[in-house]
Amino acid sequence: MRTLKKFFIALTGLAGLVSAQSPGAEASATIAGKPITIKYSSPSVRGRQIFGDGGVVSKDSTYPVWRAGANAATTLQSGVNLEIAGLNVPAGAYTLYVLVKDPANWKLIVNKQTGQNGDSYDASMDLGRVDIEMERPSAPIEKLKYTLTASGNTGKLQLEWENHIASVTIRAK
Repeated sequence: MRTLKKFFIALTGLAGLVSAQSPGAEASATIAGKPITIKYSSPSVRGRQIFGDGGVVSKDSTYPVWRAGANAATTLQSGVNLEIAGLNVPAGAYTLYVLVKDPANWKLIVNKQTGQNGDSYDASMDLGRVDIEMERPSAPIEKLKYTLTASGNTGKLQLEWENHIASVTIRAK
């Protein structure tokens, strides 16, 4: 019994350590008076290669589709109908993925399935895919970060990590 108790204590500690390496994070904004929120887990580079052949993301079971974060899949919740880089996205909840095979030409995937873990991806549930504008940061970015910015009816969804800054325009419809 005592050994079992030690095992569960160790397991709880390990779970806490894994979670701490990729803590939960959130980006939010208001567009056309309505909230938009992205919830994700924010991993760190920690000296590793992240993208490209042999990188951490290439070892995911869904590669070349990436969960756009760590742990559970990244979620988008919008209180308003959106147009994301030309894709019509009705108000509601979605999962975001990124097609990262070509490091210079990513695609944002808006998927209608929600609540799945990060190791699940069902392409038949895609609402659509859009091209992402790519930039290189002036210095490597240690922690994955999403930013939502909005002014009136327009804005931008941006993610930054490692040697990539990826963004798409958003507009309330």
